[in-house]
Amino acid sequence: MARIVRVLALVLALVAGPIVVAGPAQAAPAGLGADFEWGVATSGFQAEGPPPDSNWSRYIAAGKTHDPYGPGPDFLHRYPEDIANTAAMGVKVFRFSVEWARVQPTPGAWDESAFAYYDDVVRQIRSHGMKPMITLDHFVYPGWIADRGGWGNDETVGFWLTNAEHVIARYAGVGADWITINEPTAFALKELTFGGISPLGVPLMTDRLVRAHRGAYDLVHRLDPGARVSSNVSYIPAVESGLDATFVDRVRDKLDFIGVDYYYGVSLDNLSAANAISDAFYDITPQPDGIYHAVMHYAERYPGLPIYIVENGMPSDNGKPRADGYTRSDHLRDHVYWLTRAKADGANVIGYNYWSITDNYEWGSYRNRFGLYTVDVLTDPTLTRRPTDAVAAYRDVIAANGVPADYRPVMRQSVCSLVNPPQSCLNPPKSGAPTGSSGS
Repeated sequence: MARIVRVLALVLALVAGPIVVAGPAQAAPAGLGADFEWGVATSGFQAEGPPPDSNWSRYIAAGKTHDPYGPGPDFLHRYPEDIANTAAMGVKVFRFSVEWARVQPTPGAWDESAFAYYDDVVRQIRSHGMKPMITLDHFVYPGWIADRGGWGNDETVGFWLTNAEHVIARYAGVGADWITINEPTAFALKELTFGGISPLGVPLMTDRLVRAHRGAYDLVHRLDPGARVSSNVSYIPAVESGLDATFVDRVRDKLDFIGVDYYYGVSLDNLSAANAISDAFYDITPQPDGIYHAVMHYAERYPGLPIYIVENGMPSDNGKPRADGYTRSDHLRDHVYWLTRAKADGANVIGYNYWSITDNYEWGSYRNRFGLYTVDVLTDPTLTRRPTDAVAAYRDVIAANGVPADYRPVMRQSVCSLVNPPQSCLNPPKSGAPTGSSGS
């Protein structure tokens, strides 16, 4: 990937001609609008605690991951605390997933005690004045589906839709937004990496995810009229236009908004995204202005379709401060600044979720720490939730519906961003970094 990124960078540099570094950053435009939705996100498998039999519990048992699961963050029992902590920041949306492996542990059998737990999660979210955003599939499926070949088996689509119908029917009318499939491209790549499918199975799995999403969209609009439905994209800088053709373009007519997960960028002066290959996200230099380009990419590709940032956050290396001094609160404010710029430049951005409310099991390791509240799963038997600096920062951002008008990003603007090439390099927003900023 690093070699490909370097080649793309050199090509775009030749096309662009001399690089011009912009002047001091512009002040933040007016806020994001009174109806803007501030949220947090989490997922069942990553946060709930020891999982039922599933593809991922089997990957862990087979020794394919760096860390064992252990007790997990225990959202299964501590959700009232996590939901209350979320509401205390003024958050309007709480995203979680209903785990298929938990509610249907065997074919044709539904676990009412598991549904009762999710019933209370929804009740608690709503009692705090927040809206549920319910994910139907966040990379995990039951062990009995794995025994049938997982997403390598075409019959999985029908089984998946049966589960989706049960979940949608149960929570119709609670005012939820629905996410059908979390990061379809990343899902297929994870399954390939951990052995759930073969290389030849990637396009077949993608085809099946397209069918599953289209079916779930119709189910939601039949069973829960008026609810909004989407699938969130794992935005991959420099190549997203090509990836969109494999999924998003094929479900465009069955999306009520574009869900975007943005974590990192690529530019002539920042090729650290290559660390994503080894899941060392903590070694990637954040590129907040890239969220502007990701949003503008979809504003231009699908004009008129609202855009919701379903996930954004910064991993730390096992909770340690970054060497450059860039903090979680800096990261949060900088990304909100650039979202505000995108909104001012015509993008219909309607919401933002921080990933995540607590540290999670990040698909094989606890080292990547994304939580607003940190939880040391491996060494703290009390699983105490400890607020990071971003908790107070997010509370202030939500109260002000954005960053102050005189806010200047801490992280300097990238030089020739390749997040949405060639536009992001040739036509960057007129902004740069103030003298002495972090990230130099």
